[in-house]
Amino acid sequence: MSYHFYGLDHVQLAAPEGCEKEARHFYNQLLGWREIPKPEALQKRGGVWFQCGAHQVHIGVQEAFVPALKAHPAFHVQNLDELRDDLQRKQIEVIHDDERTDEGVRRFYLSDPFGNRLEFLEWMSA
Repeated sequence: MSYHFYGLDHVQLAAPEGCEKEARHFYNQLLGWREIPKPEALQKRGGVWFQCGAHQVHIGVQEAFVPALKAHPAFHVQNLDELRDDLQRKQIEVIHDDERTDEGVRRFYLSDPFGNRLEFLEWMSA
């Protein structure tokens, strides 16, 4: 083959019009992700972009928005317990999930302010 996949460049999550302030509060202030500038040509569409580790998360405005309740991105985290405790101190509801512990994965879910499902996981050391 003459082509090669490197992996993900970014994940886009949808949100309703006017979402930017709430997205900045949640993704930047609560999760600690750095906001990155959108290209000028795309700014008129609304939304906001963030850096999460090596990847970007784009919050895009969707007309007739409906949150993703099942489909979701999963974010690999170091010190998952610290993240969970920090989020709970900030009054973010966390949904624990032990279904993959036999595989060495600890994880939890939460919903962003728009109802989109997000997964956070950590692989346990061998």
